[in-house]
Amino acid sequence: MKYPPLHTGTIETRRSWTVATVALLTLAFSFGAPWVAVVALKTIAADFGGTRSTPALAGSLGWIGVGVGGILMGRIAERIGVRWTVMFGAAMVCVGLAISSLGEPWQLYVGHGVFIGFLGNGGINAPLYVYVSKWFDRRRGSALALISSGVYIAGAMWPPIFERVVAMVGWRQTMWMYGLFEVAMIVPLAAIFMRAPPAVPIRHAGAFADPSPGRVLGWPPGVAYGLLCAAAFLCCVPMALPQGHLVAFCSDLGIAPSHGAAMLSVVLGCGFLSRQLWGWFADRTGGLMTLAVCSACQATALGAFLMTQDEIGLFTVAALFGIGFSGLVPAYVLALRELYPVGEASWRVPVLLMFSGSGMAAGAWMGGFLYDLFGYYAPAFVSAIGANMLNLAIVMFLLHRQHAGPRRAFGVA
Repeated sequence: MKYPPLHTGTIETRRSWTVATVALLTLAFSFGAPWVAVVALKTIAADFGGTRSTPALAGSLGWIGVGVGGILMGRIAERIGVRWTVMFGAAMVCVGLAISSLGEPWQLYVGHGVFIGFLGNGGINAPLYVYVSKWFDRRRGSALALISSGVYIAGAMWPPIFERVVAMVGWRQTMWMYGLFEVAMIVPLAAIFMRAPPAVPIRHAGAFADPSPGRVLGWPPGVAYGLLCAAAFLCCVPMALPQGHLVAFCSDLGIAPSHGAAMLSVVLGCGFLSRQLWGWFADRTGGLMTLAVCSACQATALGAFLMTQDEIGLFTVAALFGIGFSGLVPAYVLALRELYPVGEASWRVPVLLMFSGSGMAAGAWMGGFLYDLFGYYAPAFVSAIGANMLNLAIVMFLLHRQHAGPRRAFGVA
């Protein structure tokens, strides 16, 4: 069977970037939901007895749900189409926010873990990564960087808004209002724009796939994949700590909550802007090289958080942290697509993102747990730096294997 090329002319290219832009907007709305609990972390903790681990655990369960739900929803999207899983996911995010606002800790956990995470963003995040990657060939790294920036647009745009709305009407009412707004935006976008992707050969292999049957980087495929998943988990533990606790961290230092929310917006805004540069970098150097550089940058910024106490310094470090970590997640997906056949993407990408989401969950919960244990955030930052260094060691090992082994045996996937 002959397959049509992915990009045969201007019309196909415009259509591909339209799809990527819609995916970007979808993620920007759907991932706005967890930020209500982040911005209102101290307020929610006060309502639930004063322990910050309670709202932090809710955020962690949400990330675990995104990862686990993505595996199931990725398979379903392959059968019925991503349009339906995205619309269903948007409705479940709305339901999850409503349940979370009811006032009991278990309702906060169920709302975030099951509905916002597993059924909601689980039906949106991983299916969209697989879906958009099928629309691109030569500029896949740039496209994945673009759509993954939706999470950072959400973090840059919504926290300052939520901080004001929470102050006016409370965190429960804020969840209700945002849930209705989110579903009203995503469902029409999915219904109108998310058509079936162009066909590609099901056995088309990755750019760095080993020509030996069943081998990846000279190993059985599960070995390289396991290391890649472990690296994704370890890199997202430190990534989640400032994102989940920066507003509370600033408040502990005497910085106004509105300034802390603005600082969080700086982190995610810089992440969005620099992610486009990392996508360009990844298209030219590959996924693993991008992972190595970004991981080193993230570790450096985390160390700077430990040595900075004043507001201006924290704004500077926040910007550097946003630049450093922003290229990591799409680079993992790109590295996977370079190493494995496209026909395996529907399950390998969601499982990889599950490990990434589990790392985000562990990092967010760890920050709250260690704060409750010690009364300050320094032990959490030290632990995050340790996880980051393990991640960098694994990525450098994989990068060494990639450059030492056969490459580009099958062309670009």
